Amino acid sequence: MVHLLLGIIYLAFISLGLPDALLGSAWPSIYPEFQVPVSYMGIVSVIIAMGTCVSSLLSDRLTRALGTGKVTALSVATTALALLGFSWSHSFWALCLWAIPYGLGAGSVDASLNNYVALHYESRHMSWLHCCWGVGAAAGPYIMGYVLTGGSSWNRGYQLIGILQICLTAVLFLSLPLWKGRAAPAGGEQSTRPLTLKQIVSIPGAKEVLVCFFCYCAVEQTAGIWASSYLTLHKSIPAEIAAGFASMFYIGITVGRAISGFLTIKLSDTQMIRLGEGIMALGLAAMLLPLGANAALAGFLLIGLGCAPIYPCIIHSTPVHFGAENSQAMIGVQMASAYLGICVAPPLFGLIARHLFIGLLPIYLLVILAAMVFLHEALLKKTEA
Repeated sequence: MVHLLLGIIYLAFISLGLPDALLGSAWPSIYPEFQVPVSYMGIVSVIIAMGTCVSSLLSDRLTRALGTGKVTALSVATTALALLGFSWSHSFWALCLWAIPYGLGAGSVDASLNNYVALHYESRHMSWLHCCWGVGAAAGPYIMGYVLTGGSSWNRGYQLIGILQICLTAVLFLSLPLWKGRAAPAGGEQSTRPLTLKQIVSIPGAKEVLVCFFCYCAVEQTAGIWASSYLTLHKSIPAEIAAGFASMFYIGITVGRAISGFLTIKLSDTQMIRLGEGIMALGLAAMLLPLGANAALAGFLLIGLGCAPIYPCIIHSTPVHFGAENSQAMIGVQMASAYLGICVAPPLFGLIARHLFIGLLPIYLLVILAAMVFLHEALLKKTEA
């Protein structure tokens, strides 16, 4: 039964990734149809991200009240409804409306599942689960591309992903008895009183880990979003080649997390995080040094490989740093901080690229990485005996 539940959690992580890159892959077909500027994708993205932040902050209360199994099933059901809502939409404002449950469905399940795995499973499973998220994130655009090249509309792509989510919702509701079979650690999710945001932030090390999460997602999202533009405009690589090689960043993350799962058998979460930070620094050095376009391409792959262990290992170490009784609340706020980094950092670099120079991308990423390293070491000093 334990292995069956773990398989369902793996499936849930693939499901988490499926909708994440859909908007970007469908938007070239959406904005001409709705006769809105291409930049309006940012409006929909921000609505989704803000909804995710809100539900992440509420995840502690929801998980304590309902349990991880019910929160997961209800959240995936909400996301499925939102995806079907996208498929039914024929105006930009309808997309904005459905973006609200789209975001709300993602945050609680992300925080709740991550905490459940951090409490009950080894670090290797956290890495492999986030690898599964990468599989889902890659599969979503592939399904949308398959639909579009087959002559159907983007609505059909959202409909197919929505149907897949409905099927998963049914599996999750059927699996609810399995979740009850795993006892929570003492003081864990069975505790009755949720923490307030003020109480969470006052825990020693909380401020450091929240800004650390902000910095990590700032690096990951900024590198992923601006890779193609940097390679084309600064390294003079043709756009079609740059687009293909920019995907190496995400391949690096996905493959890196698969490898990280094996490395965590021998290395601690702290060692894995430091290893990832070092590999990211090597990737940025490859971009900064005058070694040509191939070095820049290799740099993005190295940054992706470096990113791979950091997110899952910080989450997995949360109960160790803050106690099982505080882990759900802390992970929920960590998720919110992460999504805030996603909202803020890439547009900020857009302003830098527009008004200064797009070649500043590796320096921008290096500054954020340095802040993340400093804050992670400060976290360790405050929370480790």
